[in-house]
Amino acid sequence: MQTIGIRSLATVMVGFLAMSIVPMGRSGNRAFAARQTSAGTASGMQERVAAKEREGLEALKAGDIAHFGELTAEDAVFVDPHGIASKAEVMKNVAGFRLTDFTMEDVKFLQVSDKAGLISYKLTEKGVTHGKDFTATVFVSSIWAERSGKWLCEFSQETAARVPPAAPVAPVAPPSSN
Repeated sequence: MQTIGIRSLATVMVGFLAMSIVPMGRSGNRAFAARQTSAGTASGMQERVAAKEREGLEALKAGDIAHFGELTAEDAVFVDPHGIASKAEVMKNVAGFRLTDFTMEDVKFLQVSDKAGLISYKLTEKGVTHGKDFTATVFVSSIWAERSGKWLCEFSQETAARVPPAAPVAPVAPPSSN
């Protein structure tokens, strides 16, 4: 199996984290107005953003690329180890991509403005990309914003998780002869 990046899609799917593209709240001060919540104290916005993120992943699992595209802003930016990609580039790459399983763990949320939030989490995924099976563990950060009453992913960044080295196996001592 091989590991893929956001362009191959796994993390393409949802996320967006470019503070520069998030609309500022009425106060114009998104940094001081932001409030951070943990997974245990989910706000209404956190629940909406997490649900949208999952909806994007489920669309990739169902092979519904059109719906995945509907959840993504036209001016969205995606970042992975291969570089920066537009929505058009990502949509082209996900055409040959399908998730078969995924889990979201250690979800964190930051409300960026009245109409935008950032979600970060560990994503473990399995799937098929361009005919090849893959498995990957990545850290994802996505920014979602409400635009004209619709929640859209504006930014997503995927970072491959480091795989810890295998623990050394202690040599087995030969049986002692008594």
